[in-house]
Amino acid sequence: MADAEVQIAMSHWAPRFIQNGVDYNDFVATTGRCASWAQWLPEWNRTADSAAELALEAEAGNHRRTAGYAWLRAAVNRHFGKFVWLLDRDLHAEATLRSVQELLSAHRCLDTHAERIEVPFAGAKLVANLRRPSGEGRPPLVVLIPGLDSTKEEFFHLEEAFLQRGMATLSIDGPGQGEVGLELPIRHDYEVGVGAMLDAIAGRDDLDLERIGIFGVSLGGYYAPRVAAREPRARAVVGLAGPFNFGDCWDQLPPMTKLTFMVKARAGGEAEARERSSELDLAGVCHDIAVPALYVTGRRDGLIPWQQTERIARETPQGEFVIYEDGNHGCSNLSSQVRPAIADWMRDRLDEVSAG
Repeated sequence: MADAEVQIAMSHWAPRFIQNGVDYNDFVATTGRCASWAQWLPEWNRTADSAAELALEAEAGNHRRTAGYAWLRAAVNRHFGKFVWLLDRDLHAEATLRSVQELLSAHRCLDTHAERIEVPFAGAKLVANLRRPSGEGRPPLVVLIPGLDSTKEEFFHLEEAFLQRGMATLSIDGPGQGEVGLELPIRHDYEVGVGAMLDAIAGRDDLDLERIGIFGVSLGGYYAPRVAAREPRARAVVGLAGPFNFGDCWDQLPPMTKLTFMVKARAGGEAEARERSSELDLAGVCHDIAVPALYVTGRRDGLIPWQQTERIARETPQGEFVIYEDGNHGCSNLSSQVRPAIADWMRDRLDEVSAG
């Protein structure tokens, strides 16, 4: 029987794995080999390595689409191996960087024309993947913001929901996230990083930068309202399962999530991490959001209580609130319903900007 942490990971996040591209059979086989949490990343690496081997074989045979989807499987499997696994920091970092390269290989083989954007920031750099929809001259742009343990490598299928509706996507790794998190710690004022990224792409004639939407999930659902409140280029915002005050959620977080925050915030221990988590607070921020705002959550969210997200909506002047009665954290168990609804809402709001 699997140990407690393996069971916690599966109970909280299994639907999230599947919605973001983990093959169900890979999920069953890999978790079936994990009797202990110590085995989690090594076994997911094993699964990812198998997909990477298939990708290399397909590339050698000039089967680029087969290779591309195999690279995508490798990237997302490896990402979910290390997402909240920090028992060996070096192994975590290695998996992070390999996942980055595997996703870039997927984009290359699938001819998505994704661009890697790097921006100097705080003595290091911020990184994002930019994708544009086909057949659109100057599409609006949606900035996609991960949470505590998600990264741009998790967002391929999320991006598709916006791309299919004629919006470009900019999936960011900000401070404390993904490859950037290996150098820069979490900071409460995430909007500073988004501002630097938008400065870097300003002046492009292949994007309509008068129509910029912001989307964030989980802890990104805290970051996104901050961006909307402080970044004047934002025209609409969606927060999915975000906390109003992350510190208020601390006691119910799984132990691996607490450790992840402690490491990514560069805290000296759990007591300092708890204190730092309370700095991620939207008090006095939401009333400055002057653009259309949608906040979505699930009543069965076991990580961020739905009342946290409802409070963000209540304190936002144009805040709309939607709760899915059967939704879990991030409503990942209702992906086929929630993602299209969010993408449609965003497209409608950005169209209103051009119409107005």
